[in-house]
Amino acid sequence: MLPPPAVIVGRGRIGSALEKLGHGRDVVLLRGQPFPSSLSSGPIFVCTRNNDLDAVVDATPAHRREDLVFFQNGMLEPWLEKRGLAEATQVLVYFAVAKLGDEPVDGKTDANPEGLTAACGKWAAAVAARLHAGGLSCKVLDAREFAKPMLEKLIWISAFMLVGARHPGATVGDVEKRYRDEVSELITELAAAASSEKSVAFDPGLEERLCSYARSVAYFPTAVKEFEWRNGWFYGISERAIASGTTDPCPLHSRWLQEVEAVPKVLAK
Repeated sequence: MLPPPAVIVGRGRIGSALEKLGHGRDVVLLRGQPFPSSLSSGPIFVCTRNNDLDAVVDATPAHRREDLVFFQNGMLEPWLEKRGLAEATQVLVYFAVAKLGDEPVDGKTDANPEGLTAACGKWAAAVAARLHAGGLSCKVLDAREFAKPMLEKLIWISAFMLVGARHPGATVGDVEKRYRDEVSELITELAAAASSEKSVAFDPGLEERLCSYARSVAYFPTAVKEFEWRNGWFYGISERAIASGTTDPCPLHSRWLQEVEAVPKVLAK
């Protein structure tokens, strides 16, 4: 049985890969195109940059917003709640598409040979079915189960990108191999902050899981970007702690953000 056809918003690397798995039954929307009337039901795969998300939601008819499926990296939870989409389907993408048009490569690692991609929400099973049909892994999780791997990936992208930014030209693989001590210390710090903030206990072996994934995408470049969705979530924890008169729970993270000029030199008080 074929997965249901989808509206796909965005034709970048991920959107194009999903379209290939849709057997020609999907409708692809580019920036500014009106929402189609031809598909009145089914998932809406959102494959845009995070900063385009408000525009995507605004362009989606109100009665169809419960069908939105978000493929973005980073911490979406506060934004989803603000937009009344707290129960929307989310996907943690651990398959890589090196460049537009390439076949996706599953993010299976030596630590997680079963694969790491996961989805939760209304259309999670449909996402998994589409990916499975293309030979890719995908777990279907409930919201409580999803929280932990979502935070782990947030820690991964925040830690590896920041350490890489400290060493211009460094790839993810360079960070894992040449700057392992730095990224290990940062992972530990961010994990403690995330655990306290969200009341989540991470499973043993977090550092090795994240470094194992880094080895599988060693060619990825590094940069601190989409700040409010990634490192900005941790920096917000630091700002709130300082403002309340307590110690910064992420001093290394704050100091290195200042070093790469991603934030002001003095943490707000």
